[in-house]
Amino acid sequence: MKRTLTIFFVLITLSVFGQNNLTKKAQPIVEEGKLLYRSEMASWYGTDLFLANYKELENVGGYFSYSENDISKCIFFSKGENAKVIGTISFDKTYVTKNAKIELNERGFTALEKDLHLIRELTMAEINSDTLFKLYENTNFNLIPLINGKERKVYVLTGPKTNGVILFGNDYLLTFDKKNKLTSKKALHQNLIPIYYGGEEENNKKVEGSIHNHSAETGDFITATDICTIMLYEEIAKWKTHSVVSEKYLSRWDCERDELVVISMDLIRKINESQEEENKK
Repeated sequence: MKRTLTIFFVLITLSVFGQNNLTKKAQPIVEEGKLLYRSEMASWYGTDLFLANYKELENVGGYFSYSENDISKCIFFSKGENAKVIGTISFDKTYVTKNAKIELNERGFTALEKDLHLIRELTMAEINSDTLFKLYENTNFNLIPLINGKERKVYVLTGPKTNGVILFGNDYLLTFDKKNKLTSKKALHQNLIPIYYGGEEENNKKVEGSIHNHSAETGDFITATDICTIMLYEEIAKWKTHSVVSEKYLSRWDCERDELVVISMDLIRKINESQEEENKK
């Protein structure tokens, strides 16, 4: 009994220190994921408000969202080479639509918006010309341009056109230099991962969460796009957790606290082996 307690004490101690170190290492991913989430939330609600208030839809060339301090903005721009802003929908951190600021006056891009628009348009050109990008039936691409310090990048997410499904994967990252020249592009996941929710099998059942796996090509940790997608749908799907399993780590997202914990798979295997040995006694 004493030996068993000692083993579990050691494992728990290793868990606390190892988990904290891994979780801290993954914090930049969490911050990036939350930034993507804020952009997508502004796009979700901003699109609804814009379409309800703007009548000349034939003028719309596209949209993108970005954040400044605690304000998230969804920008709609006109068609053509000399595009202008034709709508700005601004949200506070609650994203309550009745508190949103709607501006439909035509104006020029700010310096930041001009660069965001340019790298977005360059990404669209890549999507239309490179077979790296795969568009599946009943889906669409959502582009999220980011400029954060010296980093300039565009994430491409795959969104569903139908209800009841959450799509992970088939996402891409394009990076640009300070002159907005494309420097790299890659697929983040190697496939599309649909997870269905709200079906008959969930009626009268408590939904605990969901899980998906990462190949070696995708990487050891949860991705920023994973976190963005989870946060967008966690309340709708009524998840408590979502886990991402790679060869080395388990990344567990707490949907109620919006927090990440990363645990070594080696540690999980050791704990399972110890429990199995203890059960045999």
